[in-house]
Amino acid sequence: MIKTIGHIIKQTIFGIISLVPGFSQYCVAFTGATSSARYCYAVWLRHLVLAKTNGLNPKPKIVAELGPGGSLGIGLAALISGCDKYYALDVVELANDECNLKIFDELVTLFQNRTPIPGENEFPEVKPYLDKYDFPTDILDEKRLQHALDKSRIAKIRESIIDIQRDDSPIQYMAPWYDASVIENGSVDMIYSQAVLEHVEDLPGTYKAMRLWLKPNGYMSHQIDLKCHGLATEWNGHWAHSDLMWKLIKGRRPYLLNREPHSKHVELLKSEGFEIKCDKIIKSKSNLTRSALAPRFKYIDDEDLMISGTCIQAVKII
Repeated sequence: MIKTIGHIIKQTIFGIISLVPGFSQYCVAFTGATSSARYCYAVWLRHLVLAKTNGLNPKPKIVAELGPGGSLGIGLAALISGCDKYYALDVVELANDECNLKIFDELVTLFQNRTPIPGENEFPEVKPYLDKYDFPTDILDEKRLQHALDKSRIAKIRESIIDIQRDDSPIQYMAPWYDASVIENGSVDMIYSQAVLEHVEDLPGTYKAMRLWLKPNGYMSHQIDLKCHGLATEWNGHWAHSDLMWKLIKGRRPYLLNREPHSKHVELLKSEGFEIKCDKIIKSKSNLTRSALAPRFKYIDDEDLMISGTCIQAVKII
């Protein structure tokens, strides 16, 4: 409890400092680390396994990631496994070439060794959990891997990390992005994110952009963490903060939390013409009383109050 309160105070101070002109860039919110190759490998393969389970294409050619953060590791795993093109979209430029090269080399070894997917014992916070963690040979068979791991192909991807602006680069890194025109309409097979959509400020605009980018029958796969991220003493206490308190906590930081509950994501998906194929919700005990909710969150129902996360996969049908 003391540690949580201290974190709230620290984040409030960051928010207030960010209101001072010239200081907002020093108070960027932390959205999770992808500096571990095994983490990136585990996340990417989870999305593929879940896609196959839900009758979606587990072999996308063109993928896009929202909020890669400090490394492009998950997208690099996608390229190594056989994808042809990777779009990385962020609101702040954070990618580090040295970090990406190290992760890339380690990822190549993991795929070459057909390493089993790291499970919840190693990464207990990474969702969704799988029934089994064997290397997915039904998705990445030997024929696909022989092509994907061809030395010349791997060398080209590695060179593109160093010179990401080259015309033939399989990586397109865009930070910041604010306009759906950054990706051609109807050109992407799969869009994914890992604990990112809870940070997106313009959530309706982002869901609309994803619909535009996806091909017909293209799909999205998102793990969404709906907890307070240490900004309240209860895991769902961010719904009790008044608008004024939240304004102080957030300050001018480019992102923090949008505080939208599970039902809002479902509403936006349906309004944009997506068919939800999977909604693996995670429930946590709620100690937050309804009377404690801030006025703008009084509409949250009892189900929403207990949903602390979800993994949603949805296909474009319009």
